[in-house]
Amino acid sequence: MKIVIKAGAVAALCVYLMILTKMILFKYMSFPEIISHFTFKTEGAYWNQNNFIPFKTILYYLFMADINTNIRIENLVGNIIGFMPLGFLLPIISKKFYSLKRVAFAAFFLSSTFEIIQIIFKFGSFDVDDLILNTVGGIAGCLPVFLFLRVYKKNQGFANRIAN
Repeated sequence: MKIVIKAGAVAALCVYLMILTKMILFKYMSFPEIISHFTFKTEGAYWNQNNFIPFKTILYYLFMADINTNIRIENLVGNIIGFMPLGFLLPIISKKFYSLKRVAFAAFFLSSTFEIIQIIFKFGSFDVDDLILNTVGGIAGCLPVFLFLRVYKKNQGFANRIAN
């Protein structure tokens, strides 16, 4: 049964990573535009508003932005929710990710990879706040798994005491 769950989680992770890549890197681009970016032959408009100051974008969307509430939610909550499946799936796939630090590092590493690709290929804008929000999302995603494991282990111990 464990192998079926792990295989399903690995398949879900692969599908999730494809969807996440599409949503982060290619959400506004057609296939020819994507190819031209990878060959560094871009001539069209692209984002170049990079943010290297932590919490600048977060504070802007929370307190200063004179923009639609849906855009605020999409940018702040979307970055968190987008990485929750990663935090949920990693501990299911491997015991190596039974650590909050490892899940946080994996979320940070994946987010960093996307942000660096955005700078290099000009698919979007680098934003350090995306790294922060995505890492928070990865951590939030693993919490239900950790809670389940804790309750499960506690119940296993209780069941063993009753049986003996």
